[in-house]
Amino acid sequence: MITPVPPPPAQPRNPLHGMTLEAIVTALVDEYGWHGLDARVPLRCFAFEPSIKSSLKFLRKTPWAREKVEGLYLFMLREQRRGAQARSRP
Repeated sequence: MITPVPPPPAQPRNPLHGMTLEAIVTALVDEYGWHGLDARVPLRCFAFEPSIKSSLKFLRKTPWAREKVEGLYLFMLREQRRGAQARSRP
């Protein structure tokens, strides 16, 4: 008899849980633009003929670069939350 595999535990406090790399890169480009993204994480895929497709191809092959991009995404989320909290205070 085969026992069913339990689903992985939920990660409600992990902002990267369920996010695709494409969604992360797209959000960063929307926030900073390609030039701003290259200034914050200097990678060739952001500087020369940047595109989502070429960036994803590079980031999937390069773990250290992916970590930097994910770190910038988390920083962006923190800054957005701080801005929202500052606007809601009197």
